[in-house]
Amino acid sequence: MSLANLRYTAPHVTLKLGPVLLLSLMVWGCGHREPAADVTVINGTEPESLDPHIVTGIPEMRITKALFDGLIKLDPREARPIPALAERWDVSPDGRVYTFHLRTNAVWSTGEPITTADVVWSWMRALSPATAGDYAGQLFYIKGAEDWYLGKTKDPSRLGIQALDDHTLRVELNAPLAFFPDLCAFPTLAVVPRAAIEQYGDRWLHAKPLPTSGAFTLGAWRVNDKVRLLRNPRYWDAANTASEIIDVLPTGSPSTSLNLYETGMADIVWDKDLVPAELIEVLKQRPDFHSFDYLGTYFYRFNVTKPPYDDPRVRKAFALATDKRRLTTKLTLGGEKPAPHFVPDGVANYAAPPGPAYDIEQARALLAEAGFPGGKGFPRTTYTFPAAAAGGAKMHGKIAVELQQMWRDALGIEVELRQLERKIFYSSQSRLEYDISTSSWIGDYNDANTFLDLFTSFSGNNRTGWKNARYDELIQQANLETNIEKRAGIFRDAELILITEQAPIVPLYFYAGFSYYHPDKIGGVWPNLLDEHPLQYIYKKDTMRQRSGSRAKAGLAVRFSPSPFVPPLQGEISPNPSSRCEPPNRSRRREEADSTRAPARPPPHVGGYERRVRGEGIRSRWTRTRLNLEAHPDSQAFKSWRALPPRPAGGDRGKGDLLIRAKVLSHSSNVRSWELIGDYFPR
Repeated sequence: MSLANLRYTAPHVTLKLGPVLLLSLMVWGCGHREPAADVTVINGTEPESLDPHIVTGIPEMRITKALFDGLIKLDPREARPIPALAERWDVSPDGRVYTFHLRTNAVWSTGEPITTADVVWSWMRALSPATAGDYAGQLFYIKGAEDWYLGKTKDPSRLGIQALDDHTLRVELNAPLAFFPDLCAFPTLAVVPRAAIEQYGDRWLHAKPLPTSGAFTLGAWRVNDKVRLLRNPRYWDAANTASEIIDVLPTGSPSTSLNLYETGMADIVWDKDLVPAELIEVLKQRPDFHSFDYLGTYFYRFNVTKPPYDDPRVRKAFALATDKRRLTTKLTLGGEKPAPHFVPDGVANYAAPPGPAYDIEQARALLAEAGFPGGKGFPRTTYTFPAAAAGGAKMHGKIAVELQQMWRDALGIEVELRQLERKIFYSSQSRLEYDISTSSWIGDYNDANTFLDLFTSFSGNNRTGWKNARYDELIQQANLETNIEKRAGIFRDAELILITEQAPIVPLYFYAGFSYYHPDKIGGVWPNLLDEHPLQYIYKKDTMRQRSGSRAKAGLAVRFSPSPFVPPLQGEISPNPSSRCEPPNRSRRREEADSTRAPARPPPHVGGYERRVRGEGIRSRWTRTRLNLEAHPDSQAFKSWRALPPRPAGGDRGKGDLLIRAKVLSHSSNVRSWELIGDYFPR
């Protein structure tokens, strides 16, 4: 065994090592340790991919959203669309044309500007059948996009995606779409690095360095160990990135997750699947365990391409023989509610119709009518579920066993249980290599369409083989309707086809969100219906206080102005009368490169004006600062201000003698960026 292997396995055997050997290993490993993470999150299973255009799971999407921005993102409090790479957008009077205005200070983590050409290329990649993304249909609302995907047209000029210039993008839709901004916040529409993808192909995520457009860069991805995210200092909103390093651990075992949390090795644990089922009633009483409603449905689906599941009577017999309340009262125990319909309660502007109730006699009658009285002659049937997704709690398996017993007692049908590793499970489901399969869906945005659109004929997430022209027509008609009440009525007609008339799926229960973290220790997490918690805003409160305190020195007061999601930091800056704040040597090359930059708009004079600056002494942390500054003349590429000391109580404000010199990085109509040159903040 090599020393490297010994060091890797040491954490698993330390309890068996003698004190001398243990001390030796600790000393030996000190020079090789990486920095500790500011926040450690347990995120469920190992990510299938970190490519935002092909991921489908919630654990993967949490990470890809941190790495790759879209034009729009969701705010962490209410999960509503807010500007991201696009600083604003305009909508035409008829609601069909969106004009996005990109930020001029949006750059890749490697420094290159992000332009509309990057957006167009990314969206075309997501739309390409070669990418094989299950969410390509999210782009079908754009004019010509579906025809392009189906190969009916090869002319990109017929698509409603047009770059008017480097920072202006025009998008034309087939019809008005109220939730289009929500779609633009979805990972499928994220902006990805063309150069890296064209150079490395399918291995582009291994590029060093990997260009990212989001709040973090990819520090490391160690399979079955962790994903390490590092704060992206070039991110347009880096001032509001609350943590420097976040580790995301792929731990599928609830008992392991709880142990890591209780011992302080993890700060946040997402998802109810990572709560030990036998302890849930006790844990629910603790203040650091949080339960909340959110938009998610657990269900099972049929492969309707295989007899006898191609017969709606058989599918409805299974649905009527399923006691949903028994599942929630006996097994889940976390506040889940039986699902009489597919679209969860609480979806905006929609009330779902009730589906078929539990009725064993009617179920038996339908099965007999289909040619299988008492289950006689029914072919071999398997129920497929993933092995890893629920970890030690094995909730998928427990539900499978319960359904197996229900169908045996009510229908006389013997069902074999088939457990597959998570990646193989989803691959088999996509290829329709199953009879009946467990499933779940979490809303991508707060609209009924995010659920009902799944089962249109061309949806990559359909995975049942079911196609219904009337259903497709209703979904399309609903999304053309601008009257909210009429639109809801059309959606109800479609959902009745889905759960009552045809039943390619059977809803079981609505999710109750459940996670654990200590609110006195962790900030930046708010419950919302979409269970949306951007990693950019999450921080450990002790770490924030330490950073704030490390800057406390005598001198001029500086107030770090917070975003709505990041708490304020306070520090002080020491005057240095002898320093003219010349750029250090490490900045000269960049200074020369920027010397030809056009002059920025002159800053206002004395006043509390907000600037985004980077202090070299704050661990390269981008910080939004509010300084009282007086403008000084300088070159085109540099601007200088004199910091003013705070106004004494009852007195006049006097001028300070600290000259702050900053390099112009970029500016736009409402955002300007400056790089602070010199080491002015205490380390």
